[in-house]
Amino acid sequence: MNNNRRDFLKKAAALTAGSLAIPYLSNASGLSDLFAAEKPVGIQLFTVFEKMNNDPKATLEKIASIGYKEIESAFSTRGGYYGYKPKEFKKLVEDLGMKWRAHHALGAPFKMPKGGKMPLGADGKPITIPTMMNLRDNYQQLVDDAAEGGLKYLVCASTPVGTMDEVKNSIEVFQKTGEASKKAGIGFAYHNHATEFDAVEGGKTAYELVLSQTDKDLVKMELDLAWATKAGKDPVALFKEHPGRFPLWHVKDIKKDLQTITEVGTGVVEFQRIFEAAKIAGLQYFFVEYDLAPTFDTVELCYKNLRKVIG
Repeated sequence: MNNNRRDFLKKAAALTAGSLAIPYLSNASGLSDLFAAEKPVGIQLFTVFEKMNNDPKATLEKIASIGYKEIESAFSTRGGYYGYKPKEFKKLVEDLGMKWRAHHALGAPFKMPKGGKMPLGADGKPITIPTMMNLRDNYQQLVDDAAEGGLKYLVCASTPVGTMDEVKNSIEVFQKTGEASKKAGIGFAYHNHATEFDAVEGGKTAYELVLSQTDKDLVKMELDLAWATKAGKDPVALFKEHPGRFPLWHVKDIKKDLQTITEVGTGVVEFQRIFEAAKIAGLQYFFVEYDLAPTFDTVELCYKNLRKVIG
């Protein structure tokens, strides 16, 4: 399977187109002073996409046994929330001693690339994705579901932003979703890939336009540290330019070639330096992500290496 989430989402969407908050209270140089005693570590479940589709309960049990405490969910071939309703999935997670904090939803459907095909599953057959809701067409239902599940954030996982028209449409969707989320008592955020940092018409990037043309109180950002690094962006500089706008992070690493995702702590992302800027960012929750991790050993190594950074 392709290990690029954006490509996967584009294909899936085209096919179906129809932790406690961490109180960063000081500017102390030591990371231990930046975190609450428990230092809960989260995981984005796209990391274990196929495993969650095959057996959600057993997969979550394994994740909990590794030490993860926070969950960010993604789409599933089972439909809904891995085949569960919001309250059911929340109970499953909490019964294992974890918290369900956020959920990823598609912003708008992508067009299938010419000749594009869905990735293959373990059985050698193309992955079949049930009809996926998206924020453009179903934002209110997605917000209502997130609120029902007791989530802190609904997150746009990916959306078309290759042209100025697509960017404008996305900004409109983000504003509406942010407003609905606020009314429901939850937050809304946008998750980036590397392409959001490519220039569109007028020379500005989609990321710049989203930041400047949405309400900073309604539309927050979930910064993917690896994709930002791949795009040549310094996460700490982004935090300083837009303080408090980044309450969510994807803790992902990438190799020196800036193409290959790797285990946290084995690539070029400067996690120590980035976490030292957590207060400036406004960080509340962070989720380890390794797109379509091959084994639980990978998932565990990411956890252990991140623990070495944050203590």
